[in-house]
Amino acid sequence: MAAQTSSNNPAAVPVSEVYWSLVEKADKKFARVRDLPAYGRSRYDSYFHKVFKVYTKLWKFQQENRQKLVEAGLKRWEIGEIASRIAQLYYSQYQRTSEASYLSESYIFYEAILSREYFKESGQDLGLANKQLRCYARFILVCLMLNRREMIQHLLNQFRMLVDEYRRTFQETDAKEWKRIVQEIIRFVKADTAFQNSRPLRYSVRLDPHPNSHPSVASLEGGQALKLRDALLTSYHHNEIKFAEVTLDTFRMLQCLEWEPSGIFYQPRTTESGMNGSFSGQGSGRMNAMDDITDPTLPPNPRKAILYRPTAMHFLAVLATICEELPADSVVLLYISASGWVYVVTIIFWMGSRGTLSLTTTSGTYGEAESHSDRHVIDTASDANSISPMSSPHDSPISHKIAVHERGHLINDGLNTVYPGDIIPFTRKPLFIIVDSANSNMFKGISGAERGEPAALFLSPMVQPACVNTSADSSRYQSNGSLFTFFLTSPLPAFCRLVGLSATNLGMVNKLLSSFFSEWGEALTTSNSLDVVWARLLSDPFLKRLILRF
Repeated sequence: MAAQTSSNNPAAVPVSEVYWSLVEKADKKFARVRDLPAYGRSRYDSYFHKVFKVYTKLWKFQQENRQKLVEAGLKRWEIGEIASRIAQLYYSQYQRTSEASYLSESYIFYEAILSREYFKESGQDLGLANKQLRCYARFILVCLMLNRREMIQHLLNQFRMLVDEYRRTFQETDAKEWKRIVQEIIRFVKADTAFQNSRPLRYSVRLDPHPNSHPSVASLEGGQALKLRDALLTSYHHNEIKFAEVTLDTFRMLQCLEWEPSGIFYQPRTTESGMNGSFSGQGSGRMNAMDDITDPTLPPNPRKAILYRPTAMHFLAVLATICEELPADSVVLLYISASGWVYVVTIIFWMGSRGTLSLTTTSGTYGEAESHSDRHVIDTASDANSISPMSSPHDSPISHKIAVHERGHLINDGLNTVYPGDIIPFTRKPLFIIVDSANSNMFKGISGAERGEPAALFLSPMVQPACVNTSADSSRYQSNGSLFTFFLTSPLPAFCRLVGLSATNLGMVNKLLSSFFSEWGEALTTSNSLDVVWARLLSDPFLKRLILRF
């Protein structure tokens, strides 16, 4: 009887056994959510709620029993591993929801891991050294999203030293990959900080009109105002500036579609206040949620899904999910940054809804293909008007047909080609489409072919300004990203880049430009002749700002 009582008493179970049981349970749940897609409104909420719950229990348990666990053999890096998992979960939640508080919580945990040097004793252990480097890389990405440039530079210097030490110690092939990541970060930071003294990319109520101050739109004609709830940002260029799967162009668009927490005006919570709290990953139960990050009167950030060089099938699947879950009276922003006519594959362009935008992995424009020794154009025809989206291209006598041979073989890479006709079925929901490509004019065919809702279209210019030296389509993206996207997200620094001026001491110019946009915005919203397609979008502050800049 005594033995039975002892076995039923939780206190009789060794603390270390309870701890490792919790670790095993947490690892299993973490593995389930780690590879879940970072899009979809609520279908995965239950998974994240469960994993946050078990990590809450694990974190509290190791805090309350730290001394006993250390005596039982618990290592500091194992505590750091738990904190790293929690930081990853918070960043994953930010990717799915775009809530700034999740991003800040992730920052707090990463900062604590490095300040407390949980992984310092990696020594000759290859696995621990890789854990430490991954932690630095992930923390730098979080700092980029939070615009913490001073911290980024500090982390980058430490990261470079650790990679050099890694290469000397282990002589592993992984050292080359870590070195590549260092160069990737340096390239990204250099491009991002070129205009660091300018105003933030995010919407700041300190610098931009408060949404409540916007006048009502006069030309809705019975239509209903739309709000930006979701955005799909995708980029597909050769050798473009990126870090992880975030390119410079998609980063600028992402920042442009968020509220500025406070930028340089806001001071995050201390490490101690975050690490000693509790968390659940949902609602008010989240670890010491930073209520002062954003103005409670502001609407939430629109959700954003970022895709880097997706296949056409994956791109369309994500777009379908977003459109299916779109709330009523909402609009989806679809941003595509991609090269135009690429010579490595056979491409057939049909005007109007049959025009194509290549998403292939190689660089080079159609113009380059004409002069390439082992490639040649086999058929071209003159430009023509749009054909019916329901008709077959073979039935149309007027088309623009381009095909390219490579080494004598005709290649058709339809899996990496997005057609305007692919997007048309999704116009049953309101779409705001931005195409930044040398082949953007092919997407004009969407206008007038919609299936229910008129689409708003922003199409980049086909030709760069004469003062911009671009020998190839992809070269524009290899140093500073797309000029068109730069103007949409930060017009004054983009102008300075265009004319070769230094973007310093622009405070007064920024005020004048903001005043001009404010007056122009008021003129548009009070106009009775504005097309209803645009009138429905002017009530949203993010979309209104893009429209004025365009």
